[in-house]
Amino acid sequence: MKQVGAKDMCGNKEAPLGVFDSGLGGLTVVREILRQMPHESIIYFGDTAHVPYGPRQPQELKGFAGNITDYLVKQGCKMIFIACNTSTSLAYEDLKKAYALPIIGVIEPGVEKALGITRSQRIGVIGTEATIKSGAYQKLILAKNSTAQVYAEACPLLVPLVEKGILEGAEAKRGVAACLKPLLDKKIDTLILGCTHYPFLSSVISKIMGAEVSLVDPARETVARARDKLRELNLEAETAQPVYRYIASKEPESFQRRGSAFLGRDLGMVKEVHLD
Repeated sequence: MKQVGAKDMCGNKEAPLGVFDSGLGGLTVVREILRQMPHESIIYFGDTAHVPYGPRQPQELKGFAGNITDYLVKQGCKMIFIACNTSTSLAYEDLKKAYALPIIGVIEPGVEKALGITRSQRIGVIGTEATIKSGAYQKLILAKNSTAQVYAEACPLLVPLVEKGILEGAEAKRGVAACLKPLLDKKIDTLILGCTHYPFLSSVISKIMGAEVSLVDPARETVARARDKLRELNLEAETAQPVYRYIASKEPESFQRRGSAFLGRDLGMVKEVHLD
């Protein structure tokens, strides 16, 4: 990861937003950008060569995040979204120090939303093994509200389900139920979907947890925060013709097919880029 000085910060309003994730999950952030900031251009990098991130070692994951961010900065992006909870938990602080342009993570916005809506202060968090092991959500929730009770569960089955496009039906229900079983008797009233893949399974998750449990999708809050930051920096795009580019580090055809289905719009050609 190269140190980038202030002179390297992109001041071009029409420059794209850079978004990256281990695979398809970060498209939940793209979906929110399309809804909340329709004039913005996007370059999305799905690191499908290394998905899932959850079981991998922290140092390796930091390396992936640094390489992808370097690539997106070289593409001229004006802001970088770490649209991956695992990468945010491990690399966010390092990337903020290394780059002058705004780096947006997905953890803090989700935590603030959860704390704002919980009634009982009993909050559940589901995420990848690496995210839960890092303790990032647990530590931040308690730092902001020491009286909160946090129940965190790793859900290694869910990212592979989403990557395969299995979002409903018996297999999805079995995987989600196995993940959520430890949380069902904790009497939580708020559940943070601590992986950007998980909102694609929100219908199944909601049915299992019940209507009394509010689900927090950090993507919505993250994009709202990013929109405010662009306004503050006077970097909001003004064009009515944004450009969208999608990149995958492996199997771009599969990414194109499933990503188009997830977003409900054709991604067009997905370029394959290897950064190893």
